[in-house]
Amino acid sequence: MIERRAFATLGGANHGWLDAKHHFSFAGYHDPARMGWGALRVWNDDTIAARSGFPPHPHADMEIITYVREGAISHRDNLGNEGRTVAGDVQVMSAGTGITHAEYNLEAETTRIFQIWIIPDQPGGAPAWGARPFPTGERAGRFVALASGFPGDADALPLRAHARVLGATLRAGEQAQYPLGAGRRAYLVPARGAVELNGVRLEARDGAAVRDEPLLQVTAVDDAELVLVDVPA
Repeated sequence: MIERRAFATLGGANHGWLDAKHHFSFAGYHDPARMGWGALRVWNDDTIAARSGFPPHPHADMEIITYVREGAISHRDNLGNEGRTVAGDVQVMSAGTGITHAEYNLEAETTRIFQIWIIPDQPGGAPAWGARPFPTGERAGRFVALASGFPGDADALPLRAHARVLGATLRAGEQAQYPLGAGRRAYLVPARGAVELNGVRLEARDGAAVRDEPLLQVTAVDDAELVLVDVPA
C-alpha cells in the first residue's frame, strides 16, 4: 500500500520568517488521519528566512533529525553543543530526559530543511546531539543510512529507535531499491525531482506513506534527491 500525499494537500502555516508545511499533525494543524506513521511522528518541510530561526525551546523523549536541503542551520543547546549543518548534511538530537536548543539560519540566504521526529524505543536517557557530513557522491544511485538505530549502520548518526533515515541521489532514469521488513512502515519524500515509487509517481516534496510493500523500487523521472524513513509499525 502506497498513499501519495501531494505537497499541495499538506497542512502548515506561514509565520513570515518561517513557512512550514506539515506532513503530519503539528502545532495548529490537526488532522486525525495524519497523526503519524508508525514511530514517525513529525515530518516538517520548513523554509527559514535569512537571519532568523527557532529561539531556545525545550524537548524531551524524541529523536529529532534535521536534513538540510538548502543553506545551513546553526545549532546551540544547553549542553554546550554548537554546530553548523550545511545542505546535504544531517544532525540528530536525542532529547532524552530534556534538552533546550535553538536552531538559527545565520546565513544571508534562505535555508530549507526537513525536520523529522521519531519516537524513541524507550523514554529517558541523557540528551545528546551530533552532526556529520554526507557528501552526495556517497549516496549516488543508492540509499545510504544517514541516521540509524540498527547495529550494522556504523557510519550513520545514532538513533535511540529501531529506525533508519536514509538518503539517495538519482540521475534521471536511474533506479534504487530498498527492502522493507515485515511489520515496518516507510515514508518517502523527494527533496527535489519527480520519481516513481513502485509505479506511483511523486513530485518534489510529495510524501508517500508505505506499508505491506516488501521491496521499494524508486525510479527517477528527473535528477532527484530522496529522503526515506523506515520505522516500526
